Amino acid sequence: MLLKQLVIFSLGIIFSEAALAPPERPYNILLIMPTSPGSHRVFFMPLVRALAERGHKVTVLNALKPLEGEHPNIVQIRHGVTHANPDNIDLFALRLEPMKIFDVFASICRLMAQDFYNDPPIKALYEKRDEFDLIILDHIIGEAGLPFVHERTYITINPAPMDPIQSAHLGNLQNPAYVGNMIEDYTRPFSIGSRVKSLFISLLLPRLWGSSTIDPVEEELQKQFPHLPPFSDIIRNQSLALMNSHFSLEFPYPVVPNQIQVGGMHLRPGNPLPEDIDEFLSGSSPVVYMSLGSMLNSSIMPEAAKQAFFSAFEKLPFKVIWKFEQEPPKPLRNVLMKSWLPQQDVLAHPNVKVFIYHCGWLGSQEAVYHGTGIVCLPLFGDQIKNAVALENLGVAVRLEWSSVTEEAILAAVYEVMNNSKYRDRASQVSTIFKDQPMSPVDTAVFWTEYVIRHHGAVHLRSPERDLSWAQLLYLDVEVVVLLLLYAAYKAFKKLVALCRGFFVSSQPSKIKQN
Repeated sequence: MLLKQLVIFSLGIIFSEAALAPPERPYNILLIMPTSPGSHRVFFMPLVRALAERGHKVTVLNALKPLEGEHPNIVQIRHGVTHANPDNIDLFALRLEPMKIFDVFASICRLMAQDFYNDPPIKALYEKRDEFDLIILDHIIGEAGLPFVHERTYITINPAPMDPIQSAHLGNLQNPAYVGNMIEDYTRPFSIGSRVKSLFISLLLPRLWGSSTIDPVEEELQKQFPHLPPFSDIIRNQSLALMNSHFSLEFPYPVVPNQIQVGGMHLRPGNPLPEDIDEFLSGSSPVVYMSLGSMLNSSIMPEAAKQAFFSAFEKLPFKVIWKFEQEPPKPLRNVLMKSWLPQQDVLAHPNVKVFIYHCGWLGSQEAVYHGTGIVCLPLFGDQIKNAVALENLGVAVRLEWSSVTEEAILAAVYEVMNNSKYRDRASQVSTIFKDQPMSPVDTAVFWTEYVIRHHGAVHLRSPERDLSWAQLLYLDVEVVVLLLLYAAYKAFKKLVALCRGFFVSSQPSKIKQN
């Protein structure tokens, strides 16, 4: 088994190195992150670095502090529209009123649109947008960047799995009978109840999401850029979509040529850990790792849940390393708390057996890649969908926030720790994921350069994107067929009436003859 994995990994390296020919010339590329969650940059930067290493100049516009020690071809521009960062949302407060998230996003997006093009770095860059060979736009809440890409060659990059709403814009309407939506998924095959729910959400969600993220931005930016066409036209004009997806990690779904799966671009082997963390993880004791990612803080979780975790961890015979953003209320003999942890490097440590996580997509991929079993704690949005996918893969058990108790936590941790099937399955999926002709980063580099080489690559676009809903659903054909059937019915009815009239009119002559 080990030899097989080494062969697959070695072949992946060979194919990866041999696959990409040198670029025809250095390109000038702009990456725009209107809102700037730290996790998005984690996913984007491997592509940025790979493009820079191939000689391209890559300008990155975001609200985050510039990274140090980057390639000289990478230009990092920090904008000042920081109040629009979704990392600042208290998602625990929204858990009991999930529909309020749409109002929160609407407020964020409107504020961002009002201020975005008044920010000096953004304004200066917008004036130079014609200098770029290609613009890459963050797909998630990236609508403020649409004026940049109007009448320009651009692609989108999505740090989350395939978005059915975006897929429809690209001319690939997903069937809700077997493809989940952005926020929910179901065990295959869908039951009739799941299909009803999937259809309802798939019809409702585009309207809710559009009214909270697209409509407020379009309303504000149309005042500043009255020449812009409807945003839906600009969105449909994207040349290509890079998606953080891979069939080994998700339920299969159909794609069109300009939907490119580059799932796990950020995944890598572990690096050496800081000395204090390495010392804590080393030894014979297995380790539980808990983190709620960058958008959720363990320190502000509901007090009852926090106390349940403290009590449960204190009783575990294992070590626990916990991303906890404040000074802990009391030290625990077997728990190391840090405000920040190098997540991939922790997960790569052989002693880390269980990962308690909110099911953000990047961390979920990292856990599977490094063969770690997961206790899912989804809170909102795509985290719920991701938890279903991980359970279906057989790498995780699920714990609901509404039932977080000391007993439930201990039961979930013991199940994943003592049952090796979760780690074995994660290692198996990891092997399948690594068995690719090119690495995800090289795949993204190839298609990014491909779009530039072929001047937007319009030949990749699905004809479906130009069809109206009536044409796509055959409503126009159905109307024609119904009209023809109606005309045939009327003609037949008239013919029957004529025949009946002829028969009746011929009756008297027959009687006289008799």
